[in-house]
Formats: sequence, structure tokens, C-alpha cells
Amino acid sequence: MVAQLLGLAFLFLPSSLLPFTTYALQINHNGEVVYQDTNVYGVVGKAVILECGTTLPDMYIWSFTKPGTEAIKAVVYNLGKGPRIQNLAPTLGQLTIISDSAAVSIEKLPLAAHGLFTCQAFYDIEQEPIVYYYYVHLTVRVPVSKPYLLMSDVSPVEGSIMWMRCNLENGTGPIQYVWQHETRSGNISTFAQGNTSVINVTDINRNHTGWYRCVASNAVNSENSNRLWLDTIFGPDLPQIDVTPYSRTERGYSALERETVSLLCQAQSNPASQYVWFYNNSQVYSGPQFTITKILRMHTGDYACLAQNTYLNTRSKKTISLTVYYPPDGSPSCSVQPALNHTSLRLLCSWPGGFPSASLHWSGDLKRLGRDEADTGQQTDPLTNTAVLLPPEGPTSNNSSFTCKGSHPALKQLTECSTRTYVPPAEPVCFAYVTNNQQYLMLSCSWDGGAPKALVWWEGPGGQVKGGEENSNILILRYGTARSGKPYTCHAQHPLLVQTKTCRLTLEAPVLLTQRRVVSVYEGSDVQLTCNLRANYLPVSEITWFNNQGVDVRETTKYNLLQTSAWANLTVRDTDEIQDSGEYRCTTSNAVGGTEINVTLVIKRHPMPPNATLVKVLYNSRQRNEVELEWQVQNEEQGGWTGFILEHRWVSEKQGRRGSSNDSKAETEERIGAPVWQRNIIQDPDVRSHTVVRLTPTITYQFRVTPVNHRTNGHPSAAKTPAEPSYNMYPAVIGAAIGGMLFAALLTALLLMYIIRNRNNSPRLHDMLFGSQHSQSRENINFPEDEVVGGSEGGIEEIVGTSSPGPTLSLPRAASPLTTSTQSSAPTACQAPHPGDDNEPVSVTITVKATGS
Repeated sequence: MVAQLLGLAFLFLPSSLLPFTTYALQINHNGEVVYQDTNVYGVVGKAVILECGTTLPDMYIWSFTKPGTEAIKAVVYNLGKGPRIQNLAPTLGQLTIISDSAAVSIEKLPLAAHGLFTCQAFYDIEQEPIVYYYYVHLTVRVPVSKPYLLMSDVSPVEGSIMWMRCNLENGTGPIQYVWQHETRSGNISTFAQGNTSVINVTDINRNHTGWYRCVASNAVNSENSNRLWLDTIFGPDLPQIDVTPYSRTERGYSALERETVSLLCQAQSNPASQYVWFYNNSQVYSGPQFTITKILRMHTGDYACLAQNTYLNTRSKKTISLTVYYPPDGSPSCSVQPALNHTSLRLLCSWPGGFPSASLHWSGDLKRLGRDEADTGQQTDPLTNTAVLLPPEGPTSNNSSFTCKGSHPALKQLTECSTRTYVPPAEPVCFAYVTNNQQYLMLSCSWDGGAPKALVWWEGPGGQVKGGEENSNILILRYGTARSGKPYTCHAQHPLLVQTKTCRLTLEAPVLLTQRRVVSVYEGSDVQLTCNLRANYLPVSEITWFNNQGVDVRETTKYNLLQTSAWANLTVRDTDEIQDSGEYRCTTSNAVGGTEINVTLVIKRHPMPPNATLVKVLYNSRQRNEVELEWQVQNEEQGGWTGFILEHRWVSEKQGRRGSSNDSKAETEERIGAPVWQRNIIQDPDVRSHTVVRLTPTITYQFRVTPVNHRTNGHPSAAKTPAEPSYNMYPAVIGAAIGGMLFAALLTALLLMYIIRNRNNSPRLHDMLFGSQHSQSRENINFPEDEVVGGSEGGIEEIVGTSSPGPTLSLPRAASPLTTSTQSSAPTACQAPHPGDDNEPVSVTITVKATGS
């Protein structure tokens, strides 16, 4: 039948290749072949799995057909004796059969594997065979290789035409191409995209300058090319001239004498332009920036900038007019300063230089102080400087504004400066930090802002005082000398406030916290111990863990440390009761002191699994080489086990007799050298039966079962020896019984015949078996001696076994005094009426019937 099926399979294969390449034809299981089509896509060098149905067939054959050919070549087959890989398989990749299925796994897929794979699967061979044809169309795709970009011109002139090409060595189509443009600032945008590898760029301009790359993509992957720089040649544009300092006039630009005037010429060009400066049509400088230091009035005139592109041999030019004036340098300078030990204010205004000299005067909130705007208070030089002293008891308020105005004949507008008095908006800020080498502790106090700046100084608990400084102050202490719990006070004084401001730092040792002081886990699991630093402004050193042996913990396979500056967590892996139980210590310190916290780790053993009992230990065949085991678990609802250990060992009868009856089992086994228990691990806790195979029939074994969990083994059950199967004893017992009955019946019949025929020689034996003869009774047997009597018509009783038909013995019925009478008128089963003499001889015939089985 197998040969017929294989012949049928190969008969149908050639005629079925073309009609079923694009769809699957389903046929009911009426003896016809079923065809199914699938499409599978693979990548060169990768792995792919070809399925042959969802159920393992009785037999299957994998074959391969190369595209463009009709040849069908076997790759692997399994006719019930295991898979056989053919010589063609290595050319299609590393081919293996997936266990418990007919699926094929191909690794390191070559391009040669592209084609049609056919799996012929045969199911239910012994009954009504079903034949399936699985057509697997394998498409092997090649990833795109790294592309490289080519340009017709990497330095095109603005307004010209160029092309870009993205070249590939390998890749399965269709392939999509994307060109990306990256500017100097790093912005990336899509320049073009499509399914062609060449693009044309018309009307090149300066915006096209930048990095270009192409991206090639197919159904497998996407690859980027290296960047290629495109440099557009253009320019120069019309120059732009920037004058510093900037001052526009009706005629152009102006500058103040003795200032440094910078003339910057810029013209967009690639390559960069070359610049030449002209003063009144005379060349004075080459370069983009022409600087005149300490400009004089004689420098007034026309300045022209000529920009040239030497690559394109193009040029452009621009001219400006510059006029030099003579005001004082800069502008008036205003400031407010503390006076009289930060209890009063002084206003200062200064604007030196200029011709003629500038005139200065204060204005603003001076009116509220009873002063006129023209009143300059303390004048040291009315042409250059002016100062005003505000009295300490004056009504100067927060956020008062003062303005100093300056005028000069060379300037059309007044030049002024303003200053404002205000208290710093926030409160003084204090904080502490430690130097990198932990040599000093620094206490910093600052009160930023305000005009004028505040005076700040430190006062320590031991009379330590740091002199006043404006705006901020730092008190330096040696590391470890700071006093814990004692305040360090920072004082801040501002002229607009009567009372001083303060902020305090109270230095404390760090405080450590943990989630649980006692952590309890089962043996074998991982456990995490936590250690957190309570919020503290004073920096601390690294948080350190010590294990239960007092050893500094480092990152090992046993310990895992995860920490930051504010917390440190210790993970103990694969905990052990003896090795890992105990006190773990977390410590840290700062400039004031140190602290530590203890965490107790308690490792508990897993509970003892419940007991199991063997309920069935039985040979399952006459060969005595396999034993079926069944067992029960006590208190199954409580759980607590993950599997079982099945053990067996052989038992020697001679060794068993050597031990004394008074010896214990352990003593006997130790003295005679008991065989080692052989183990079989079952990791499924729901299994309750198992068959032990490959046993030696001539050896007697003992079996036992032990429940186990993750870490603990339960108590083994009582050892039991396998029993013989009960159904194997019935034929032997019945056969022996029937044979014994036949043999005993035959011997009895022969003995009775001998006694009857020789009753005169052994009368006593005859009388003992058939009873004594009375004078009144006689044997009523009318038939001649040795006459054969059939059926039950004579005085013969048939003894027949209860089993199948066999030999039948007919035994004589002897007359008994209790059942025989001379007056009996009806014949019995053993008697018949006969008118003859009472002393007439009695003849008995014994008939033995034997029938063949």
C-alpha cells in the first residue's frame, strides 16, 4: 500500500504544479489528493521555516523545483523510519527537520533556495489513506547593499544643471530611492524620492549647498549612503557695510573722535569674496573689516568696499560717508553707593571728556528730599562729575529712581543715565557644600540683587565671625570641625532697611531610613534591601553596605548594588539560609558625623512536601521489562510540591537472606551493600502515573516515589516490588485444571474397569467400592457383558468437564441396598426388569468418549 501511495503521489505531482501555483484547491476526503498553496518569503543568509500541515503525517516527502524548470528533486523524506536528507539539501542551505512535525527549517538561506518546495504528506496509511500536497512557494529576497552617491558636478555654478545617481550592487526590487539634504546647521530634509536611481537638478542655487545622501529601500531593509558635499559657486552679491559704533546722519554715518571705528564689509559669495577698501578713491586696506583706532576729525570722508569672486572673476562695490564728531567718550555713568557704614546713600554721576565738556545734573526723587533739580549737592567738578549725599534720616523709600542728564553741543539729544535704589527681592540664602577632596566645609551666604548691594557677614556658634562683604560671603571650616546641632547665622544689612536680615544653617549628621528592618524570604529567591537618605542639605559621602560577615559589599555574582547619591539598594541573589542570614549594615557620613542602619535578613527553608503513596506497581507485559506505577499525594489541596522523584533498584534474594531477622533495614543494606537507587525526575506536579521501561526481566526491582519542591525533598514512600498482571494467570490455571481433570478421570476409569473385571479375585475391594451383595437383591442387568450401551439408556453416568469439549467418561452406577428392592416394579436409571435367575452374572460396560479439540 505504501508503494502504491508513493506511486500515486509522484504520478500526480507533475500534472499539479501549474494549476495550483496561485491558489489552494480544497477537496473533501473521498480518496482524492488535497492540494494547498502557501507563499513564504525569506532573506539571504537568514532562516525560514516551511510548514507541511499542522499534524505530523505518517509519511512525507519534501521536493524542490527550480524556477523555469519542471524537474522535481527530493530534498528530504520520512517513510516511517525517520527523516532522510538528500544530497540536494546542502545546496539549499542548512536544512533541518523540526521535531514532532514535518516542517523544514532552513538556515543561512542561499539565493539558490528560491523556488517551489512540495511536501507530499500521507495520513492514516493503515486505514483509508489521505494524501496532501503542500506547495510552498519560497521567494528569497536579497537585502539592498550600502549605496554610494555620484554627482555630475560637486561644485556647480549657481543657475547650472547637474544630476545625482544612487548606485547599488545588490538588492531585490522593487527599490525605492530617497535623496536627503542636510544643511550646515544640521537640518535634514527630503530632497527627492522615487523608484529611479538618477535625478536631475535644474537651476542650481546657493540653497542647494550642503550634505547629500541617498537611502535605498526594498521589502527587506533600508541602507544609507555616505554623505557627499555639494558646494554651489555663486556671487558676490552687493556688499553690506556695518559701521561700529553705529550712528546714522543725513549724510551717512558719524563717529566720535578717538573712538575705534570698525567698518565691516560682507558680500554673499562662494568661494568667499576678497575685499579691498578705498578712502576717497585711494586703496587703504585689504580684508573684510577695516578698523580705525582713535579716529580723528581728519578721517571724515567716503569709504568704499570692493568685493571680488576670484573663481568666477566677478565683483561688486558699495560706498558710504563717515563724519567724525567730538563728544565725550561714552555716556554719563550713574551709580548709587552705600555711605556711613551702609546707613545712607550716595549718588554718583560721571561723564569725562568731550569738547566742549558735557554738563550734568540730577533729577527724579530728589524733589521728595526737598532739593531742586539744579541743586547738585556736593559738586567736585561741575563739568565732569557730580555727587549727591542723601541723609540717613531721610525718607528714601524702596524702588526710588534717580536720573543724571548730560548734554553736549555735538549731540542733538541729551544723554542720560539712571539708577534705582531697591532692596533685594528675596531673602538671604544659606547653603553648605564640601570641596572635592573633602578637606573643607564651606558655608555660603548670598543676598543677590538690590542697589546698592547689601553687606553680608557670618557669625558662628563658637564666636567665629567672617568680616562683611558685599552681596555674598563664604565661611570656610575644616572638614569634621563643624558643630552638630549648633546654628551658624548669616547677617545681611542694606541701607534701605533699619533691621538686618538673617538666615541660619544647623548642621546635622545624616539620617538613614529603610523600608523594612527585618526582611524574610524563602531560600533560593532574590531579595532587595533598601537604604534611603533622609532629605538633608549637607552633602554626604557614598552610601556603603556591609554584609552579614561585616565585609564591604561590592558588585559580584552574589550581590547587586543599585545606588544614587540619595539611596542605595542591595540585592542578594540566590539566598541561602546558612550563608546569607544575618545582620546587614548600611552606613554613610558627612562633615558633621556618620550614621548606620541595620537590616536583618531571615532566610526560611521551603516547607516539607506532603507524602506520596504508591497504589499500583505492576508489570504490564510477560517480558517483565516495563512496570506501570501509580501514586497518590496526601493533602493535595494544600499544595507545596513541584514534582516527583521516581526511584528503582534491583533486589537480590541471596543478599536479602544474609541479614538477620533482628537487624534493621538500614543495617542489612549497609552490611550487604544495597544497590543504589536509580532516579527519574518528573517536573510536572499534576502527573500521577509513569511507566518505567528498559528493565532487566530476570531481576527483581523495588520502586518508591518522593515529592519535591524548589529546595526540599519529601519523605520517600514505602518501597514496593512489582506484581504480575492478573490477566496473565488465567489461561495457565484453566489449562492446568482441565488437563489434571482429564488425566484423573482416565486413571479412575481404568481402575474401575480392572476392579469390575477382577471382582472375583478381589471381592473385598469390589464390595468396598460398590457395596456388599444381599441375598434378597441382585443386579438387574439384562445386557450381555461387554455390550456397548449408547446415550443415557443404560446404567451409565457421564462425567463431563466444565471447560471446553473433551473426553467423556461413563461410570457405572452400583445398586445400593437403600435404593434397590425386589418388589420394585419400575426400572430405575441403573436397573431394568429381567425375569432371569438372581445369580445371573452382571455385566457392566464402561464407555469412554473422546473428542478432538
